[in-house]
Amino acid sequence: MSSQVDPGAQLRTATAPSLDITPGRWINNWSPEETNFWQSVGQRTAGVNLKWSICAEFLGFSIWQLFAIIVVYLPAAGFTYTTSQLFWLISMPSLVGATLRIPYTFMVARFGGRNWTIASALLLLVPAVGLSFALANTSTPFGVMLLLAALTGFGGGNFASSMANITHFYPAAQKGWALGLNAAGGNLGAAVAQLLVPIAITVFAAGSLQLPLAGVIWIPLILISAFGAWKYMHNLTSAKSDVRGAIACLKEKHLWIIASLYVGTFGSFIGFAAVFPKLIVDTFPAYSHLPLGTATITLAFLGPLVGSLARPYGGKLADRIGGAKITVAALATMALITALVVLTLPLANFWLFLALFLMLFATTGIGNGSTYRMIPAVFALGVGSKGAEASRKSAAALGLISAIGAYGGFLIPQALGFSMSNAGSYSPAFIVFIVAYLGLMLVTWFNYARRGTRFAAHGV
Repeated sequence: MSSQVDPGAQLRTATAPSLDITPGRWINNWSPEETNFWQSVGQRTAGVNLKWSICAEFLGFSIWQLFAIIVVYLPAAGFTYTTSQLFWLISMPSLVGATLRIPYTFMVARFGGRNWTIASALLLLVPAVGLSFALANTSTPFGVMLLLAALTGFGGGNFASSMANITHFYPAAQKGWALGLNAAGGNLGAAVAQLLVPIAITVFAAGSLQLPLAGVIWIPLILISAFGAWKYMHNLTSAKSDVRGAIACLKEKHLWIIASLYVGTFGSFIGFAAVFPKLIVDTFPAYSHLPLGTATITLAFLGPLVGSLARPYGGKLADRIGGAKITVAALATMALITALVVLTLPLANFWLFLALFLMLFATTGIGNGSTYRMIPAVFALGVGSKGAEASRKSAAALGLISAIGAYGGFLIPQALGFSMSNAGSYSPAFIVFIVAYLGLMLVTWFNYARRGTRFAAHGV
C-alpha cells in the first residue's frame, strides 16, 4: 500500500521562514511586515520579547516610585529631614528619570534590545541594594539619600528604551497595541509598588518599621527579570537609531507644543503618583495607614492604578473622536477637579478628597493616551516634511516627548513642597496647576482643535 505525499505540504515546509540567529541571540532577518514570516515565526518571537520587556519595565517603574512611598515613613523611623528635603527626595527620581529617557532611547540600536534590557534591569540593583543599607541607619546623611533617590531614576529611563525596542519587533498595524501593553505594564508598576512596599515594611515590624525591606523585596525580582531577558529575548540587527531625526525634531514648534501638553498630562500622572502618599499623610494622617492583618496599607496605590488603567481609553477615544478634542476635554476636566480639591480641602473629608483625586488620576490617564495619539497625527500632516521624512520625525518625536513630559514628575512635587514650606498649605500650588491646565487647554484648542485649522479638519 503506497503512501500519498502532499507536494504542497512539502513546499510549505521547505519555504517556511526561520530565524537567522547568530551568537549573542542577534536576529539578522527580522521582517515583521512580511505576512508569511510574521505568522510563522515573527508573532511568537515578538510576543516573548514583549513579555519580558513588560516585566523589566514594570520593575523599572516600581523602583522609580520607591521614594514616593518611603518618604512618608522616614520621620517615624527616626530620620530628621526637613520638609523641603523630603520633597527633594520625592522629585529627584523624576528629574533623573526624565533626563535618562533621552539617551536610553538610542541604547537599543547601539547595544541591542536584549542586551540593554539585561543591563538596564541590573542597574536597578544599585538603588535597591543601596536603599537596603541606607534605610537601616537613621544617621544616613541627606546627601547619600538624595543620591540614591537620583539612582532610582534608572527605572524612569527604562520606559524609553523598552518602547524603542518593542517598536522594532511589530508590524505597523500592531505597533499601537504592543506599545500600549508595554506602557500600561510599566505604569502599573507604580501602583503595585505603592501597594506592596507598605505591607512589606510593616508586616514583620514587631513594634518597629523594617524600612530596608523596601529595597530588598525587589532584588530577586530584578535578577529573575535580567535572567529572563538573557535567556529568552533577542537583539535585532535591523534596529537603527535616528539621531538625525531627533535633532531635526527639535526644530519643529509642534514638538515643543505637544511636549508641553504631555508635561501637563503624563507629568501630572507621574508627579501626583509620586506625591500622593505624602499628600494623604499631611492632610489626613488618620487615613494614611490602614490595618491589614499584621501589616498596614495605604490607599495611595489607587491613584496610579486608576491612571494606568484609564490610559488606553484615552487612546481609543482619540481614535474615535480626535486626540485634540479629547486632550482639550481632559485638561478642562483636570482644571475643574483641581479647583474642587481646593474648595473642598477645608471640609476635611478624606473620602471626598480621595474620590476627587481618583477622578483626577483617571483624567490624567485619558489625557496621556490622547496626547500621545496626537503625535503621529500631527507629524503625518506635515510639519515641513512629507512621506518618509514626516514618519521619521514622528518616530523620533515620540521618544523626545515622552522624555520631556516626565519632567512634570519633578515640577509637581517641587511646587507642592514650595507651597507647603512657604505658605503652610498646598492650595497655592493647586491654584497654579489650575491656571496651567487652563492655559494648556487653550493652547491645544488654538493649535489643533480650532475650526479652520488643517489639524482640526483632519480630526487630529
